[in-house]
Amino acid sequence: MGVKFAFTGGRESWVRTLLTAIGVGLGAAMLLLTTSVPEALAERTARGDARLDTSYSGKPLAKADNTLLTAPADTSFRDRDVRGRLLKAEGPRAPLPPGLGAFPAVGEMHVSPALRELLASPDGKLLKDRLPYRISGTVADEGLIGPAELLYYAGSGELDGLTADESLATRIDSFGAKTLKEPLDPILMLLVVIILVVLLMPVMVFIATAVRFGGERRDRRLAALRLVGSDARMTRRIAAGETVAGALLGLLFGVGMFLAGRQLAERVTVERISVFPEDLSPTPALVALVLVSVPVAAVAVTLFALRGVVIEPLGVVRTSAPKPRKLWWRLLVPFLGLLMLVPMFGQGSEGGFFNTYLVVGGTVLLLVGITALLPWAVEALVGRLGAGPVAWQLAVRRLQLSSGNAARMVNGIAVAVAGAVALQMLFAGIEDDYTIPGQGPVRAQMDVYLPESVSVSDAERKLSGTTGVERTVAMAMGWAGGHRKDSDSSVPITVGGCEVLREVAKLPSCRDGDTFLIDSATDSGKRTKKLADRGGTLYLDPSSEMFKGAEAPWRLPGRLTKAEPAPDPTGYSRDGFLVTPGAFPDDTAGALHPRVFIQIDEDQPDAYEYARTATAQLSPFASPSTYNAPQRAEPFENIRTGLSIGASCVLMLIGASLLISQIEQLRERKKLLSVLVAFGTRRRTLAWSVLWQAAVPIALGLVLAVIVGLGLGAVLLTMTRESIRVDWDSLWAMTGIAAGVVFLVTALSMPALFRLMRPEGLRTE
Repeated sequence: MGVKFAFTGGRESWVRTLLTAIGVGLGAAMLLLTTSVPEALAERTARGDARLDTSYSGKPLAKADNTLLTAPADTSFRDRDVRGRLLKAEGPRAPLPPGLGAFPAVGEMHVSPALRELLASPDGKLLKDRLPYRISGTVADEGLIGPAELLYYAGSGELDGLTADESLATRIDSFGAKTLKEPLDPILMLLVVIILVVLLMPVMVFIATAVRFGGERRDRRLAALRLVGSDARMTRRIAAGETVAGALLGLLFGVGMFLAGRQLAERVTVERISVFPEDLSPTPALVALVLVSVPVAAVAVTLFALRGVVIEPLGVVRTSAPKPRKLWWRLLVPFLGLLMLVPMFGQGSEGGFFNTYLVVGGTVLLLVGITALLPWAVEALVGRLGAGPVAWQLAVRRLQLSSGNAARMVNGIAVAVAGAVALQMLFAGIEDDYTIPGQGPVRAQMDVYLPESVSVSDAERKLSGTTGVERTVAMAMGWAGGHRKDSDSSVPITVGGCEVLREVAKLPSCRDGDTFLIDSATDSGKRTKKLADRGGTLYLDPSSEMFKGAEAPWRLPGRLTKAEPAPDPTGYSRDGFLVTPGAFPDDTAGALHPRVFIQIDEDQPDAYEYARTATAQLSPFASPSTYNAPQRAEPFENIRTGLSIGASCVLMLIGASLLISQIEQLRERKKLLSVLVAFGTRRRTLAWSVLWQAAVPIALGLVLAVIVGLGLGAVLLTMTRESIRVDWDSLWAMTGIAAGVVFLVTALSMPALFRLMRPEGLRTE
């Protein structure tokens, strides 16, 4: 009978079923997407590992018919990373990189589809100028970590003539390597668990709200059945049947939306992350869990909502005011959640991993506490509201009659905001522990390392004449040691004119032919002092266990002038030997590599791109870098990226759910709206009343969400032994976004509101 009511009870019934199915479908699609994200990221990582071209054998491989020379040629283009590799097969059995059917010939390259598209566009001209290769093939999907990745493999004839240190070339006999992945530390694991709870809770709240669409009319119908002879068990079974029908239809919609949306995945990039559609495949166990849990949860919510229908059906039929909600058990829910988290206070990383069950249970109860407290808070507040304009009075009266519906509409966004506030507090509290200090731009914005085959004068001439470059400081740098094969005990050596050396140290006086010594308190400074006291012959670029160096002998001058360390253009203070060209023999210059500091004209569009292009034209093995903000540890950034992807999806879901909820509530009041218009109420007044009906619950919900979010954030920081601090900018931004979503949804519901005000709404069956 319940299933029959859902599909054959007239227009009202199937519209209600359709709205429920759409709501449940959105939630189910979101759950399927969420369960697919870990698998998609794992697939990206697996493809990245499969193309690793680093040798871990401990010593260089000998040239053979199954070896390949590969050298990195990465670059950046407008904040997008471009992965490049130069290849030279040394025999017929040389390993092919994943995604390639054949090696590119010398002067040719195989590119990813995204890079091909970029190079063919007008925006790609600057990048094309630094990749002097003809496109002869496309890298297949199995060689890419994502559809938006910019990647190329180029054939090169230059790798044989350069040292491994100069070109960073590696000889390999296979691609891929088993990397040892360290487990996340307890605090990062806690962060992952909290993110999953915070992202999934709004989805579950929304599904619980969706199965209550059309709840007032359904309750009246079930109350009527109760009065004409249906017992309590039969009433519950009828309600369960109607809910299961809508939930199962919603699951079909959800699976369809997930499969359709998955095909669009390769066109979407979030935080520089893109995935292939086939990567979004949740494990069968998780799919089964979603397919079972959604109908079960829908039935449980429906049965919980039938208390008034079963116990007091006459009051439901008469639409009398419900009994006041009790507060005590609503406070008990977050209190129990807090009790579950208290045992882990002060544990931090040193105390071992946090108990996952207690963390999940405590966090869920604290967030569920919002959904329990919000109906009581809305009822208590609107019961005290009164006089005001007509629109305000209409809104207040509607809220007083059905405060539960208003609270249900904003429950999801309140839970999302509370979780986001807590997460932002946790991120702000621990990010310093996972931040790698950076130098930041001081007197240079770019720093270019060039191979020894490029002269310092050529590098300075080329880069100083580049568009967008204000100033360059060029020098030769390397390492000097007391032995030919002891690179670990070597010290820095810098060669340049007096003006250049004054950029990196405080010199008492300087003229060509001078040599300076910086013996700071660092280990390298102490080694410098020891080598200077010993005197005699030093060796430039000594060999290491892995790479053969130049081992060029250099006679240390007898007279050394002491210099004081000073920040170089990037803010780094160096030690070692500083040498003017007159004190350095020309035949050993090839043992050092050029380094150029570049000041960029920030007002010149694409100044960085011009500098990178000029660097690549000097040598494909050049290594330019920019000095920006400090970097965060990779695991921390990966977690933040996952949060951004999930939060974007949840935000879209919340907007869609609010719109459906708003339209459903307006539809239930269609006759009332038509009557008000027929009696002369202005449409503008009714539109403002709808806005106030949304504004009051969301304002109260956001206040409650911020309070609970701050409390949960303080608890989590206490658990991690971090000081409690609030990221107020993020807090106001999140609450503002949430309020903006609600008001945008209200504005989008106005066309439906005006349609429902027509005289046809007075008709009844």
